[in-house]
Amino acid sequence: MDAIAQNHHATAAIQALMKRIRELMHARDAHAARTVVLAPYVQLLAFLREAWAVQGASGFAPRFETTTTWIKSLASESDDATSMDISMDMGRDLLTARAWLERAGLQAQADLLSGRLVEAAWHLAPVAAAVPRSARAEWAAKARASIATGFDAPQLALESAVARIALEWAAASSRPTDVLLEDDALADVELLVVLEGLQSDPLAHALLTLTPAKSVGLPLAAPGALGSIRLHEAGDPSEEAARAAACVIDHVNAGRVPVALAAVDREVTRRIHAMLAAHGVAVRDETGWKLSTTRRAADVMLALRACAWNAASDEVIDWLKNCPQVNAFTALALERQVRREDFVREWRSFRLAEAQDESAVADLARRTNEWRESMQGVRSLPQWLASLRAMLQSTGQWAVLEGDKAGTAVIAALSLDEGMQQDLAQLPQAQRRWSLADFTTWVNESLEAANFKPDVDVQEQVVILPVSQVLGRPFPALVMPGCDEMRLVASPEPSGMWTPAQRGVLGLPSRELLEAQTRAAWQQALQTPHCDLLWRRSDESGEPLLPGTLVQQLRLAHGLDLAADPRTVRSLDANPTPRPTASGERLHITKLSPTAYADLRACPYRFFAMRQMGLQEADEIDTDVDKRHFGNWLHKVLNTFHENLHAQAQPPGLMRMQMLEDAAQQVTRAMRLDDGEFLPFAAAWPRTRDAYLEWLAKHEADERAAWLESEQEHSLDLGKLKLSGRIDRIDKLPDGTKLVIDYKTEALNTSRERVKDPAEDTQLAFYAALLSDDTLRAAYVNVGERETKLVEQEAIVGARDLLVHGILDEVARIEAGAKLPAHGEGKVCDFCGARGLCRKDFWS
Repeated sequence: MDAIAQNHHATAAIQALMKRIRELMHARDAHAARTVVLAPYVQLLAFLREAWAVQGASGFAPRFETTTTWIKSLASESDDATSMDISMDMGRDLLTARAWLERAGLQAQADLLSGRLVEAAWHLAPVAAAVPRSARAEWAAKARASIATGFDAPQLALESAVARIALEWAAASSRPTDVLLEDDALADVELLVVLEGLQSDPLAHALLTLTPAKSVGLPLAAPGALGSIRLHEAGDPSEEAARAAACVIDHVNAGRVPVALAAVDREVTRRIHAMLAAHGVAVRDETGWKLSTTRRAADVMLALRACAWNAASDEVIDWLKNCPQVNAFTALALERQVRREDFVREWRSFRLAEAQDESAVADLARRTNEWRESMQGVRSLPQWLASLRAMLQSTGQWAVLEGDKAGTAVIAALSLDEGMQQDLAQLPQAQRRWSLADFTTWVNESLEAANFKPDVDVQEQVVILPVSQVLGRPFPALVMPGCDEMRLVASPEPSGMWTPAQRGVLGLPSRELLEAQTRAAWQQALQTPHCDLLWRRSDESGEPLLPGTLVQQLRLAHGLDLAADPRTVRSLDANPTPRPTASGERLHITKLSPTAYADLRACPYRFFAMRQMGLQEADEIDTDVDKRHFGNWLHKVLNTFHENLHAQAQPPGLMRMQMLEDAAQQVTRAMRLDDGEFLPFAAAWPRTRDAYLEWLAKHEADERAAWLESEQEHSLDLGKLKLSGRIDRIDKLPDGTKLVIDYKTEALNTSRERVKDPAEDTQLAFYAALLSDDTLRAAYVNVGERETKLVEQEAIVGARDLLVHGILDEVARIEAGAKLPAHGEGKVCDFCGARGLCRKDFWS
């Protein structure tokens, strides 16, 4: 690395600059201690100081600073707690923006416009900061006319208001940089050297203009030869990330460290970062990422969403699982309690009484409600911050925040520290009373705007940085993914709401200037000794992409061909996944239900996994109402109806219809079914109801059947094996014969297909086996929208005896060690909970 750095063009350019600075100091008789060299970004300072020391200079050295570090050394930053200035802190500026909007009579639109106003003000803040406070009013006066002209259409009234308020806010704000523009700020400076980077810096230009006699601007960029350039075209983002990671690892292995990884495409860069971390490569990210994407920020947002009055049960359970003060097993037990209930989508629907049988679960449910209750109501921002802090301390999440670097960044971004809360409490704009939803929105926007840069504990091998900050740094290698037409744009669109004319008057960079800066940064990047440029042919959506304009121009100018794939080719032996088989002789079968036996018949491996092993899918809490829910609803409605009809006998007619309708309403309320989601089934219910009552009257008249019971458990002991099941309904016929009925809401032809082969119709046969009667009948009652039909299994007695013998034989074979293979056939596989275990999708 040292040898590479010594011969690097950036090293030569920096050394030439140091020589030029020395000459300027000598020519102007400037003492080194009174010479200030301003760098465009802080990462360059160490290289500048090292370059000065390398030249063997003795005695004092110039002060190498950026505008930020220089301000801190001159005076402490003023902190007027009641100020309405731009602070460049999203949380505070959102409050101030609302105050400005309310002053302008836009209180009704404040929620909509606050974020946009902050964005517009932040665009103007650097430009306004480069204007001395005495001249800022004149600058604003010139800009007012331009803004009025650009947004004079009635449809742009809100945009015009935001632009005007942003201008006044920027003009009225004091900035930390004002100390540099005061008359005596540079009195002790004998020579000011501004190293000009690739991006325009209004403040640096203002300093040069303010003291032209003792200020010099020197370009940091220097012309140089192109390095060794390799071009890589990938098929999609995943391949692009893999190729880029391979390029980085090649450079690391060759000793070309640190490798510069240009953050052109942040999504692909994150993938590359993860791949490099998996290979043990030390990476330092100078760009950082949004604080909101960190785990600690997600914890805070999850807690706030879980405290909403209509919070989903899933969100509350997820929050509890991440609370250190909550026992993990108790949280899982509470989750099971919630999942047992029908449609407990919102936590407020879950009643504490439902968990009284488990004291630990009941205690957790009570504590959860107490935590949630502490976050209800309407409060000022400082009060909300105090409540959030107290709740996080109660749940144990506060200690986690304090012990994590991202967590401390969250505390700072939200002003959760007690001292910061006191400062915030003095702001008049922070006294507005908010609901929890308003506070949650403020927290989310504050975390979205904040940036987090993790520290690296070891010497970095890779540095992630913007392309423009490659300038002046002796990186031996550069890898730049994202060089497609969508991400590497030669002439980028300026950000913000400003028109080209307004940008010129306000001093904002124009599109032409941005293009010149982009091309200059591209040219400097290509001078890196080893440079890999990558792009992809299509996005994940399949949208085709071309290489960026700059890449195409480079290929045309130098005739560059695509490089070979840098990834290492590995030969893997074919290892197809066979169909699994299991042995269940050690898991004794003592109880069998109709659905368990159906699993055994459909797929022995499914029976082994889900019945013998007891592996079950967790039911979703937040589910849509589907036909399965309608079937469960109908079973409960008919059970309630027949129990009431048995207690209050009514002949066919309007009274029966009213009783059935009352039962339907009662069950709907008990199951907490959403009216909107249940609407398709509710719309069809009147026809289904009438068709069922018509069939019931005919059934009672023709069969002279009487309801005996419904939804009752029955069992049969077969030695060590017990058969058990719940029968939908049993009617008693005049001769004492029992009629076993199972309700179906499926298509009528499906029910008829069930009874064609008695040996395959295991459900009715199983129910019949649970009864000790020598003679009986069994049938499906197909409840449809247009008609209700009884589909009888004529050979039920023979099917029952055959089923019992079959069960005993199959259970004996399993306990004797018979294999339980995965069949992988039929509709049963489509929604099988064991599909991921048997790996059917990967069978050879």
